[in-house]
Amino acid sequence: MASLYKKSGLKLLNIIPLLLLLVQVPATAILFSRLLKGPGRDPALIPQQPTPELLGSVSVVVPTLNEALRIGPLLAGLSRQSYEVREVIVVDSRSEDGTPDLVKATAENDPRFRVMTDDPLPPGWVGRPWALHNGFLFSSEGSEWFLGMDADIQPDAGLVASLVQTAIAQGYDLVSLSPQFILKYPGECWLQPALLMTLLYRFDPTGIYTEQPERVMANGQCFLCRRSVLKAVNGYSSAKGSFCDDVTLARNIAAKGFKVGFLDGAKVLRVRMYEGAWETWNEWGRSLDLKDAASAAQIWGDLWVLSAVQGLPILILLGYLLLPSVVLSLPALLLLGLNIFLVVIRFALLLAIAPSYDRKDATAGWLFWLSPLADPLAVLRIFLSAFHTPKQWRGRKYGDDVG
Repeated sequence: MASLYKKSGLKLLNIIPLLLLLVQVPATAILFSRLLKGPGRDPALIPQQPTPELLGSVSVVVPTLNEALRIGPLLAGLSRQSYEVREVIVVDSRSEDGTPDLVKATAENDPRFRVMTDDPLPPGWVGRPWALHNGFLFSSEGSEWFLGMDADIQPDAGLVASLVQTAIAQGYDLVSLSPQFILKYPGECWLQPALLMTLLYRFDPTGIYTEQPERVMANGQCFLCRRSVLKAVNGYSSAKGSFCDDVTLARNIAAKGFKVGFLDGAKVLRVRMYEGAWETWNEWGRSLDLKDAASAAQIWGDLWVLSAVQGLPILILLGYLLLPSVVLSLPALLLLGLNIFLVVIRFALLLAIAPSYDRKDATAGWLFWLSPLADPLAVLRIFLSAFHTPKQWRGRKYGDDVG
């Protein structure tokens, strides 16, 4: 009887590695097909000075709701933009913390700024796309470009000129930028890079033109679009119920044949998104699944890839450490080698994303280098978000008519 149990155990030890290899090997191939594009990506944007033909070509729209503690650097940075910016419209959703007063104070020194209050939120709309849609409708038709920006962005002086010149030179109808993230506290230094890596593992590298509309990435924190294109798709209405309206709108625009780009903006804009690990987990984590911009098949496919190449490797290696007496059959050895390789690649990718982080004032910033240990949690967060529609976002509550 003992020998029978032993044989059954050995068979199980062979079956489990084989099953895991069947899950991980094709996902690893997909991952490498994406990572190998990295060397060909466009370089990060650098600040530029505008040229005369850009005079008054850009309308900037900023949606706000109780952003008084964060909007100061954005207002200062936009004031430093040159003559390419025709106007800066802050669309406020009835803030109660004095946000409109800060905008009005800026307008006293820079007449390009103005603040407006959006209408009450209609059924089926999420607050952010509704505010941006209102800003688009009230922006000047004389502007060739619409630039949506979030209140937590900290732009360099030459951001807008660089963005528009790059869009024109490369023929983009819509282009958005990935920022440099400002980290301050230990928990976020450890967790935030793992959450960001979930995007890097699912999509082409920043700076690579993606021809498949359903795989397009975008970032609404800095989102430049030709006004004529935005008008052709009726503003933000096609993304009105999306909690990732930036990606939803970008994919809708790409599906209509327009050229959409996602570029590296770490040298021209920074962002302080959330305070601490809990806010990062709760607020950013629940939008990273991008389910409002994807089909069910794409969501499940992405969850499989993330589980296989980001969530499992650390856990599998931990299993080998905790069970050193396990019989290392050929499948088990292959599984061990594959996961060591995946973890090495994961740590190596930290060097690639390091310029996307400002850690100079962070407490325990060295935890950034241990962020791969947070990968199982990051993947778990994507799973939790993929099967849950938010009922509250940025102080607003939503019913069943959204999502």
